[in-house]
Amino acid sequence: MNGNGRDGKEPVEIERHSEHHITRGMDDRKQVEQTADRIRDELMLTLEELERRRERLLSVRYQAHQHREGLLAIGAVAMVAVGAGIAYGIYRSRHHDEVLRRKRRQALKRAWEHPDSVAYSAKERPLGVELGRKLVLIFATTMATRIAQNSVKALVPAGQKANAAGGMQQNK
Repeated sequence: MNGNGRDGKEPVEIERHSEHHITRGMDDRKQVEQTADRIRDELMLTLEELERRRERLLSVRYQAHQHREGLLAIGAVAMVAVGAGIAYGIYRSRHHDEVLRRKRRQALKRAWEHPDSVAYSAKERPLGVELGRKLVLIFATTMATRIAQNSVKALVPAGQKANAAGGMQQNK
């Protein structure tokens, strides 16, 4: 079966709807024209709806109106974050002298206890940790270099590279 109740081997006959109340008394051409007009009208309605949805989707005012609560929540969170940042900055500026005195006391204590390692405040890390840290730094540096090279290759077309190289040789 091919989905319409037929097995596809016998020829498909066009069913005449001469008894139907809409098409009664119409010839085939008139029926086709009327069907085409109806399909065209439906297509126009669909296109108008798509245009309306596109305008709504791209309208900042409409989107802001639709998502008013979310925007207010984001704005409130942003204001709290800014306020917390300002409060933290004020706190740090007021307690800067106290923190500086504490760090100086700790530095003097370290210098007294270990005069051979005055400048180094962190404890010595195990060899494995230091090797791991250095390997991660090497990997990150290599990846950053590769990304930079690929972005330069993508931004500068091949023709400009050849012209730039030729121009450099002519300047020598």
